[in-house]
Amino acid sequence: MRIVVANVNTTEAVTEVIRAQAVAIAAPGTEVLAVTPRFGPPSVEGNFESYLAAVAVMDRVRAVPEPFDAVVLAGFGEHGKEGLAELFDVPVVDITEAAAHTASLLGRRFSVVTSLARTTGQITDRLALTGLSSRCASVRATGMAVLELETDPERAGDRLAAEAVRAVREDGAEVICLGCAGMAGLAEQVRDAAGVPVVDGVPAAVGLAELLVRQGLSTSKVGGWAAPLPKEITGWPISGA
Repeated sequence: MRIVVANVNTTEAVTEVIRAQAVAIAAPGTEVLAVTPRFGPPSVEGNFESYLAAVAVMDRVRAVPEPFDAVVLAGFGEHGKEGLAELFDVPVVDITEAAAHTASLLGRRFSVVTSLARTTGQITDRLALTGLSSRCASVRATGMAVLELETDPERAGDRLAAEAVRAVREDGAEVICLGCAGMAGLAEQVRDAAGVPVVDGVPAAVGLAELLVRQGLSTSKVGGWAAPLPKEITGWPISGA
């Protein structure tokens, strides 16, 4: 089995963190190919950057030599999943959806703890699209930028743990979702502090993608995620691949 895991930003260090998470959870025999967009922002923290990243990810994954068996979109609350689902027949799993679905199997209500407050609206909107927003107790922000999570992991862990504790005590959360693909290695600290299960989106998405492939399931091509209409798109693909 071969799974493409797409970082949404252009920072290679974040791609490596994502790759390590995916490899750690993947079953023996699963090949993980982690890819970085060729253009876009170094971190995605807002709607403009998210829409730009969506195009960049579609362009980058399209350039990956086929065959591959599934695609994981490793951006929490980001755009682009639907476009990837139209472009490819294989399962496309977004880490936001994977984390929310997994959390909903573990408790009645979950909270998301993410990076900056400006991203909470995007995450809320994404959860509404999954149909699981009613299970979400809150979306909380640590106030730390995405790249700060990599440069100051000790502070990031403390801020995440503090917000997770508040989500449990004040919002009624029974499960915590880590709301950024770059939060690798912090789940245990958050779990110990909050006393509830903690779901990391990348491992959840990779495990779910493997499960779908093993069942022989694929993206429906009837209706909303049918293949794009055959027409010439000026300047596409951007990479020229």
